[in-house]
Amino acid sequence: MFSRLFTRAIPRAFAASGYAKRAFTTAATGFVKPSVSKKLVLGATLATTAIATTGLVACADKTPLVGVPGTKFERTFIAIKPDGVNRGLVGEIICRFERKGFKLVGIKILHPTKAQAEEHYADLSTKPFFAGLCNYFSSGAVVAMVWEGKGVVKTGRTLIGATNPAESTPGTIRGDLCIEVGRNIIHGSDSTDSAKAEITLWFKDSEVAEYQGNQTWVYEK
Repeated sequence: MFSRLFTRAIPRAFAASGYAKRAFTTAATGFVKPSVSKKLVLGATLATTAIATTGLVACADKTPLVGVPGTKFERTFIAIKPDGVNRGLVGEIICRFERKGFKLVGIKILHPTKAQAEEHYADLSTKPFFAGLCNYFSSGAVVAMVWEGKGVVKTGRTLIGATNPAESTPGTIRGDLCIEVGRNIIHGSDSTDSAKAEITLWFKDSEVAEYQGNQTWVYEK
C-alpha cells in the first residue's frame, strides 16, 4: 500500500508542474538554468504536497512506542515464524489483521539469533521444549510486526487461534493454515504487558510509523 502511494504521488507532482521532462533533460548537460532550477523546486514542492495529502500524515500527538492499552492506540507484537515465511503466508496473515481493521505501524524481516530467541521466550525457559522452541524460532527469517487498534492484543490472539493448531477453531490463522504445534507459524503477545516487553525488545521508536489511516471508517468516534 505504502510503496504504491509514494510511487504514484511523485511522478504526478512533477507532471503537474509541466516541467518534469525539460528539467531531467537539462540536468544531463551539466548546466541548469536559474529558471529551470526554480521549476525543479516547484516540482519537488508539489511532490511533497502530493505525498502529504495521501493520508500518510504524521499524527500531531505521537503515540508511545508500546501504545496505549485500552484505547484505539493499543499495540501488540506479532511475528510470523520461519515456517510461515517459507510457506509464503506473510501476505495472508497481514491481510487477516488488516481486514479486521487493525493498523500495521511497524514491520521488518530479520533472522533472529539464538540469543534473541532465548530472550524473547525467557518466560518459558524452564519448560522442557524451550531449547527446541528457540532453535525453531532462530532457524530462518521472521517477519516482526507491530499492530495497532482497540483491543488488538486480545483480538489478535483470537485471530491467531490456540497454540496447538489441532485445537484451533476453523477460521483462525492456525486453525486454517497449520497442523502441528511445533510448526504453528505465528506468535502474538498474550497480554498488554507481554506486548510492551516484546515491542521494546524487537523495535526501536524510529522503526514504528505514525500515520493517519482509514480509522474514521473503523471506529465510530
